[in-house]
Parts: sequence; structure tokens; C-alpha cells
Amino acid sequence: EAQFTKPNGVAIDGSGNVYVANKDNNRVRKITSSGVVTTLAGTGDHDFADGTGTAASFRHPSGVAVDGSGNVYVADTHNNLIRKITSDGVVTTLAGSGSPGFADGPGTAAQFKKPNYVAVDGSGNVYVGDKDNNRIRKITSLGVVTTLAGSGFTGIDNGTGTAAKFRGPQGVAVDGSGNVYVGDSGNHMIRKIATTLASGSTTEDAT
Repeated sequence: EAQFTKPNGVAIDGSGNVYVANKDNNRVRKITSSGVVTTLAGTGDHDFADGTGTAASFRHPSGVAVDGSGNVYVADTHNNLIRKITSDGVVTTLAGSGSPGFADGPGTAAQFKKPNYVAVDGSGNVYVGDKDNNRIRKITSLGVVTTLAGSGFTGIDNGTGTAAKFRGPQGVAVDGSGNVYVGDSGNHMIRKIATTLASGSTTEDAT
């Protein structure tokens, strides 16, 4: 009996609930394991507002991810933001100024350009396919944004960190070892960013 308009990203929690980025309805929906659909957050208006449940607004959300505590992370694509929804439905802005651009930094000092999909690891780090910036970004649990990989220039190069190049990367996933997998859409490839620890430092190599 439920209806959606252009649902995009989906994620599933440990209890079997499915979360949906309902892109053209400007909502994030929840489907219980028995198939009951509710609106977790979003007025349905093509807008921006933090708030609780249907008091919050999104602008074409595309990707969702859920952590072990039931927090849902949203790539709010046309707002150029990454949003966080608690298990109680409270929506806040995790990172991004709202203006399209590129900048690393804490919280709203950072900038994205059409972020499409997100993934979250066991430590609460969020990974973002920052499509129009041709980069993969990382957001710590404290909201600090850095560039994991990508020079920002369109290309196909493998390499470490910002030496690598992507062409409109979208989907991201992360495994238990911290390796990040990328749907490099414009290059028609699946890329892997291998995270290795050496001498106390972390390096990322995109292949």
C-alpha cells in the first residue's frame, strides 16, 4: 500500500529494518522487517531544515547508511550536505556548508558538491562519494572532513590519496578492515581504496 517516487539508496540495520533515501519525495523512509513503511524524516518539501521527523527537510537525498546504534546518515545531494538522523528521528547537519564547493574542515566549514552516497564503518567514520568533486571524503565521528582519495580532477589514475583520480564517483561501501569500495561511475569501474597502517600513520591507496 506504500508508495515511493524515485527511491535511491538503501541500508539495513541489525534488526532487519530497511532505510530508504526517497529522492524525489525528499524524505527518508523506514521499512520494518514485516514491510510496514513510515517516514523517518522529511516534510516532503524540496528545502533545508534540521529538526525532528517531519519537521526536517531535504533536497533530493540520494544515499543512506546506518550505524550500530541506529543512527542514519544521509547524502543530502542537492543541499550539498551530509545529514544525521538519530534513532529518535532528530535530524542535524553532520558536515557541509550547504554551498556547492570543495573544502576540508570541521562540520559546516567543509564543502561538498553533489554528494551522492555514504557508508559508515564500525568506528562511526562516514565515507562519502563526493560526485562532482571527483573525490572520496571521510568524516570522523566528530564531524571533521578530510579527503580520503582523489585529486579533484577528472581522470582514471590509480595512486595514493590525492594522487588518484575518479570520474563522478557515486556508491561507496566499507569492509571490516577499513577498505573502501567505490562505484566510479564515469569510468565504468569498481575501485578499491586500501587503508594500511604503517609506523603509526594511515595511508590510502586507490586501485
